[in-house]
Amino acid sequence: MRPGGSVLVVDAANVVGARPDGWWKDRAGATRRLHERLLVADVPGDEIVLVLEGAAKGGVPAGRDAHVRVVHAPKDGDASIVEHARRAVERGARVTVVTADRALSANLAGVGATTVGPTWLLALLD
Repeated sequence: MRPGGSVLVVDAANVVGARPDGWWKDRAGATRRLHERLLVADVPGDEIVLVLEGAAKGGVPAGRDAHVRVVHAPKDGDASIVEHARRAVERGARVTVVTADRALSANLAGVGATTVGPTWLLALLD
């Protein structure tokens, strides 16, 4: 990513859980579908960081795929999201995080990231 670029960090659990479409029956599959949509979507961001936790990690391997980097949170997703946002801000990037988690949003404001809700991203993906 070029200095001063933009990073979109996606709280996968929050985005997948935003629509009651049966995702709870197959978390890994729902996460894989989100990843596939992000690969071809026209969303803002020089880099997209998709943070996975729990059973969702079975849907997509960690690593980079084009402009999407998949991160498997070692513990809870929120801590990983804050850490990746903080690092990107420190590199000079404009960071936007997709989440509906209010406590997480407050923590992200403290590191200089902005937040948008899952419906914002889902509208772009539709």
